[in-house]
Amino acid sequence: MFNFFRNADNRSVTVVKSGLADGSLILVDVREVAEFRGERIGGAINMPLSRFDPRALSRAGDPTRIVLQCQSGMRSMKALKACRAAGVEVNGNLAGGIGAWKAAGLVTVRG
Repeated sequence: MFNFFRNADNRSVTVVKSGLADGSLILVDVREVAEFRGERIGGAINMPLSRFDPRALSRAGDPTRIVLQCQSGMRSMKALKACRAAGVEVNGNLAGGIGAWKAAGLVTVRG
């Protein structure tokens, strides 16, 4: 897979799964509401990219614990760039998004 975002702090599925399990990470899904409602990673919260405001991340918790996520990683990378531009440091981006999560055989929540 090509890495067009060389400066990104990509987090592996394993790291995110472990962080969700022990409460050390907060997963923010930047897909649109309909996508999120259709299928999501358990424990994720939804902040759609179309309305994304990096400053609002503090309502989700400590931004340094936040990992951003989307379908494949492209939209969450845009959100990560917006965070950096706004001076909001987040923990990183789920490499490969929910697609990588499912490819690893991990469970998602539907409906």
